[in-house]
Amino acid sequence: MNSDHNELLLEVKGLSVEGFSEDKWHQIVNGVDFCLNRGEILGLIGESGAGKSTIGIAAMGFAKPGCRINGGSIQFDGLELTTATAEEKRRLRGARIAYVAQSAAASFNPAHKLIDQFSETVIQHGLGSRDQAYADAKELYSKIRMPNPDTIGFRYPHQVSGGQLQRAMTAMALACRPDLIIFDEPTTALDVTTQIEVLSTIKDIVEQFNTAAIYITHDLAVVAQMADKIKVLRYGESVEESETRSMLSDPQKDYTKSLWAVRSFRKTEQNVDASSLPLLKVQNVTAIYPGTSKEVLTDIEFEIRPNETVAVVGESGSGKSTLARVITGLLPPRQGQILFEDQSLPSDYRSRSPGQLQKIQMIYQMADTAINPHHKIRDIVGRPLTFYLGLEGQAKQKRLRKLMEMIEMDPDQYLDRLPGELSGGQKQRICIARALAADPSFIICDEVTSALDQLVAEGILRLLDRLQQEFNLAYMFITHDLATVNAIADRVVVMLQGKIVDQGPKNEVFQPPYHEYTELLLSSVPEMDPDWMDRVIAERLAKGGLKSADN
Repeated sequence: MNSDHNELLLEVKGLSVEGFSEDKWHQIVNGVDFCLNRGEILGLIGESGAGKSTIGIAAMGFAKPGCRINGGSIQFDGLELTTATAEEKRRLRGARIAYVAQSAAASFNPAHKLIDQFSETVIQHGLGSRDQAYADAKELYSKIRMPNPDTIGFRYPHQVSGGQLQRAMTAMALACRPDLIIFDEPTTALDVTTQIEVLSTIKDIVEQFNTAAIYITHDLAVVAQMADKIKVLRYGESVEESETRSMLSDPQKDYTKSLWAVRSFRKTEQNVDASSLPLLKVQNVTAIYPGTSKEVLTDIEFEIRPNETVAVVGESGSGKSTLARVITGLLPPRQGQILFEDQSLPSDYRSRSPGQLQKIQMIYQMADTAINPHHKIRDIVGRPLTFYLGLEGQAKQKRLRKLMEMIEMDPDQYLDRLPGELSGGQKQRICIARALAADPSFIICDEVTSALDQLVAEGILRLLDRLQQEFNLAYMFITHDLATVNAIADRVVVMLQGKIVDQGPKNEVFQPPYHEYTELLLSSVPEMDPDWMDRVIAERLAKGGLKSADN
C-alpha cells in the first residue's frame, strides 16, 4: 500500500451535509474530518445510512439531489470546493476527479458503445482526439484484463457481463488520469473471482498513476485489501479512524467491534427428507436467448425439496439468473422441462395457470428497480393479495398488516410510504413481503443481499430463515457470496459457463477434495488480512496467471 506518500491532495474539515424531506432539512453528515495524500487510499465503511456515499460525492464538491453542503471546508489541491464556481468544478470533474458508481448498469448510456463513452470526457476536456482516446481505451482495457481488449469497447453495455461492465467503468474513470477517484461500492455486485481481478486492477492503477482514492464499501475484508487507512462512520458521524492494520487488529470503539463480528449467522438446521418427492425438478434444460445460437444453459439438472435451501453459485455470466428466468417461464428452454409438484410446467409463463404462477415467486437483486417508485407500500404488497388470493376490503387490510409484521416493519409507520422513503434493507423487506403475499411454496432469491451492508444483509438472512421455518418454504438462493452460502444453504449447485460443474450437500461441496472450479471460488473469498490479495495474486501468477470465466 502507498503509505509513503505525503503530498496532501484533499483536506476535509467539519463537513456537514443536510437533506430535505418531510418539508424540513435534516442532518445527514455532521462534522466529518479527513485528509488524503496522493497515492493513498482511504476506506470509508459503515452500515446503510452512515453517509459514506454522501461524503464521497461531497469530496468532489457536490451533493445528491435534495441535499446541500451546509458547513465545513473541502480543499482539493488548494481549491476550496464549497465556494468554487460551477465552471471550476466542471473543469475538475472527469479530468482531475473521477467517480466510479456502485451500479455500472445504471451508469452507462445503453444507446452508446463502451469506447465512445470512454472517449467523451477526454474529448470534452481537450486532452486528446477520438483516435487517441480509442487507442488509450484499448490499452487500459488490456491493463484491467478485459477479454478481447481491442474489440470489446465496440460493444454496447448490455452485451458484456456485470464484471466486465464494472471494469469498463473503472477504465472510463481513468481516461483523463485523474488525481482522485471515488470508488463507491465498485465490486458489490461482482462474484468473488471477478472481484479479485477488479480490486487488483484498482490497486495497480492507484500505485502506477500515484492516484489518490476514496474507497467506499460495507465489505470489511475488501477494505482490508485496498485501504491505507480506514474511517468508520455511523449516522453521518465519524466513529474512529486509523491505519488499516491497527484498525483490523485493535478497533477501539464498540461499534467498530460489532462490524468486525458480523456474519456469525448460520441457518437453523432443517428437517429435509431426502427421500421425499422433489418440489422442483429441473430436467436436462438447455436454453438460448432469442435471436442467438449460443447456448447459455446446457443440460442443467437438479432438484429442490420442500423446506430446503439450494444455493446456486458461480461467476458473472455463468447462467445463474438465466436459470431463474427459465424456471419462472420468462425464457422458454430449447429442450428439457421444469417439474413442479411432479407436474410439468408450461415453458412460457403466459401459459401457466394462476395456481402455478402463485406457487413460484421471485425476490430480485435490486429492490430499487423491482418496485414501482410511484406506488405506496400498501399497493405494492397488496396487489398480489388481490391478484392471487382475491382479497379485498377488511380482509386485505388485515393480511397487509400481518405481512408487514412478518417482515418486522410497523404497518402504521410504513404502509403509506413510498419506496423512496425507505432504506435499501427496508425496500428488500418489502420485496420479501410482496413475494409472501402470494402464499408461495417456492421462492427464488436472486442476489437479494448483494447490494446491502453486512449488518442489514445478516438481518435479511435471519428473516428469510425464520420465514422458511414458519411457512415450510423452499428457496433457490442465487448468489456469488460464499459467506452467504455458508450461512443459508443446505445444498449447493456450482455453475460455470452455463453448465453445472459441481453439486451436493454444502458440507460435501465445500470440503476437500474440491472440484477445480469450486476451489477457485473458495480461494477467491477475501479474508480480513491486508496481505491476502497480494499473496493470492502472486500464487496465481506463479501458476500461470489469474483466471476466471469472465476472461
